[in-house]
Amino acid sequence: MTASMKVVVALSEVNGDDPVVHTATVSAPTNIACIKYWGKENKHYNTPINSSLSLTLDQSDLRAVTTAAASASFDRDRLWLNGKEVDSASTSERFRACVDGVAALATDKVDPSSGKILVSKDDWKKMPVHIASYNTFPTAAGLASSAAGYAALVAALVELYGAKESYPGEFTAIARQGSGSACRSLYGGFVAWRQGGKKEDWSDSIAEQVADEFHWPEMRAVILVVSDAKKETSSTYGMSTSVATSELLAFRAKEIVPKRMDTIEEAIKAKDFEAFGKVTMMDSNQFHATCLDTYPPIFYMNDVSRSIVQMVHKYNSWAGEIRAAYTFDAGPNAVLYTLEKYVVELLALVLKYYPESSEDYVNNTDMKNEALEFQLDPSLIECVEQSCRVHETRDVKMVYCTKGGPGPQVLDAAYSVIDFKIEC
Repeated sequence: MTASMKVVVALSEVNGDDPVVHTATVSAPTNIACIKYWGKENKHYNTPINSSLSLTLDQSDLRAVTTAAASASFDRDRLWLNGKEVDSASTSERFRACVDGVAALATDKVDPSSGKILVSKDDWKKMPVHIASYNTFPTAAGLASSAAGYAALVAALVELYGAKESYPGEFTAIARQGSGSACRSLYGGFVAWRQGGKKEDWSDSIAEQVADEFHWPEMRAVILVVSDAKKETSSTYGMSTSVATSELLAFRAKEIVPKRMDTIEEAIKAKDFEAFGKVTMMDSNQFHATCLDTYPPIFYMNDVSRSIVQMVHKYNSWAGEIRAAYTFDAGPNAVLYTLEKYVVELLALVLKYYPESSEDYVNNTDMKNEALEFQLDPSLIECVEQSCRVHETRDVKMVYCTKGGPGPQVLDAAYSVIDFKIEC
């Protein structure tokens, strides 16, 4: 964490004593959807028109870190994102849904040595909260930063309040009211977000773990950051426009996605990468087709994105099997799923056609060096160059080599994003 991300908050003494501040700090992962969520069925509850499925990524490089603090000495709720205060936080519907939703499930905070109640579950609701959060990766660039952020918010509040679910998956139902895909980041491994809708309050629109992060340890992800800029069309606006104008989207949600959910869940359980890769790429293509079918059309992928698609198909064609599978969320950045035995070869291919622009171009130096020394088969190069060329440096800004990982992690107080200073 850089110094600019840490928030300093001044507090005054209360009757000559330091104010009591309760804090919790957690990290939460991003997740990348294999079966896409696009479109809201119910805007109030922030529920989807179809189910979706994703892989939760390891937090070594891609995560949100959030500190939640509560104190009777605070005068109002406050929120800081990446070191900057968000003035409208206390009235934001999404923020309030998460804070109030978790607070309603709070339990008494008890001193473990004496059994004395330090904070009652009712007193939690009377305390304003201060929330500070930062991402370790680009915000609003199509890498599910909001999913990590809202998952971290809910997880930090759960830890702070000692909250307990009244039914399985309730915390995920709260998180999806902040950001839909955030519900999937509350679990590790492969996670499905069930559409729900059988219950009037949509409490059945929850995330469920399909397989944990240990189920398929050979799974790898190579992420190509084509753009780290904020996307021109936000996901919220894009979804609402697609739902209103795209007939393809409605057909996809009703007829296509349910079958693909069955296919991919079976592939994950069987560790069948051929089936997993094919349905992942097909669903990414169809998602972006619905964006083109939207009126006016939405363009999230760019020429570099499309060249990556071509490279992957040529690679798979040369191999005679699916060794890599691309997927693109609402942005130009590519996530390439592969298996451990092929990740160096795939990275070598990426580095040949999208050359490094800086020493820290790849997050994993050892793997980068191994890939640079790897000798690509001349016939593979010949095959790929039928439709691909060597791109300019900076066409891809950064490459992350990662894998599946766990859900939110509770962090030590040393990782707190808020530094409280007592003013005498």
